[in-house]
Amino acid sequence: MILSEVGIIADLLWHQIPMHHKNVELGDFVVMPNHIHGILIIDKQNNIDLDNVNNTNDANDVYTGHALYIPPPSPVITFEKPGSQRFQNIGKNTISCIVGSYKSAVTKHANRLGYRHQWQKLFYDNIIRDNNQYQRISDYIVSNPENWAKDKFKTEDKSKIK
Repeated sequence: MILSEVGIIADLLWHQIPMHHKNVELGDFVVMPNHIHGILIIDKQNNIDLDNVNNTNDANDVYTGHALYIPPPSPVITFEKPGSQRFQNIGKNTISCIVGSYKSAVTKHANRLGYRHQWQKLFYDNIIRDNNQYQRISDYIVSNPENWAKDKFKTEDKSKIK
């Protein structure tokens, strides 16, 4: 795969993720013309304890949740809009935050250098539960460039890395 300017930025910044998130290692990764594939390996000793979510103080803990409902302590009298307390950010070391920070950094650097760039709004994540699944996903990522000609999302606009 020959990387565009934004693809080069995406590749370089992906490899910096462990510098910002200490309990994350990187598995296979590939930049495609309009998207990326990558494996984030999370130190499973630092899974979230749902019973003590508000007592977590380790800035290096990494969680797999996108968002988490945290009920307010009882009793609570509040005059906020209904639903305003429903979901709260569960911290900077969530998959959402890691991917969001990465996408933000790529966008910032691409814009600073004047390159056209657009991310898709969301991302697809999958928890890999065993070695067979890891190998299957890893093989898919590594072989993805070979299959680009048949990709159903192939476009001629290489400025969109998703």
